Amino acid sequence: MFRLDNKTAIITGGGSGIGKAITTVFAKQGAQVYVLDMDEKGGNATVQEIVDAGNKAAFYKCNVADQQNVKAVIGEIAAKHSGTIDILVNNAGIAHVGQADNTSEEDFDRIVSVNIKGVYNCLHEAIPFMKEKGGSILNMASIAAMVGIPDRFVYSTAKGAVAAMTLSVAKDYIRYNIRCNAISPARVHTPFVDGFLAKNYVGKEAEMFEKLSKTQPIGRMAKPEEIAYLALYLCSDEASFITGCDYPIDGGFVKLNN
Repeated sequence: MFRLDNKTAIITGGGSGIGKAITTVFAKQGAQVYVLDMDEKGGNATVQEIVDAGNKAAFYKCNVADQQNVKAVIGEIAAKHSGTIDILVNNAGIAHVGQADNTSEEDFDRIVSVNIKGVYNCLHEAIPFMKEKGGSILNMASIAAMVGIPDRFVYSTAKGAVAAMTLSVAKDYIRYNIRCNAISPARVHTPFVDGFLAKNYVGKEAEMFEKLSKTQPIGRMAKPEEIAYLALYLCSDEASFITGCDYPIDGGFVKLNN
């Protein structure tokens, strides 16, 4: 079950964190994966790990906020596979801490360009290659789009847009057998979290890590692999009856934090 043999999968932001976990799991399950990332070192390292394990992967440096860059990369990938793409995972994104009155216009535009326009760019370029044979699209949303999270104004705004785009795409392309779903994680222990704590809580990293972990009723952060396993299911043929859904994977955060 949950094999992805002979499927072509594009994962944006696949060089680290959740994206790396998704890429690795998809490749292990038989997909030819393409890592799109701005981080050449991380992207190439991820691909090398996959290839060393006997699976198939390739890296493309790509700025998802640049439509022409996305068009060129996705077009080249599709050309290698008779003009078809089976799976698109819109995982690339950047974080921001701030409220409405202290988020600068520059920061607002930067988050929107990657977290909203970046998803749009990939949808815009990949969907035409899915229309003939169908496909599966997975967008990375967030529980920040479902509940009020302190100091996450523009990040929550962007993830809310991703959730809305998921519904729109699922509705518009269901007749082409293109499914579109979203995953909304709570806190996930990635290198970003460690870097954030090291930068903002010098000397108190362990204390803050514990505090952030305990905000999930289950008592810990998610592992990237746990997100990847849900992504695998939603992009597999076993999930062929599922579209237009947004799945919180949050250790009980949304429903049990009251």
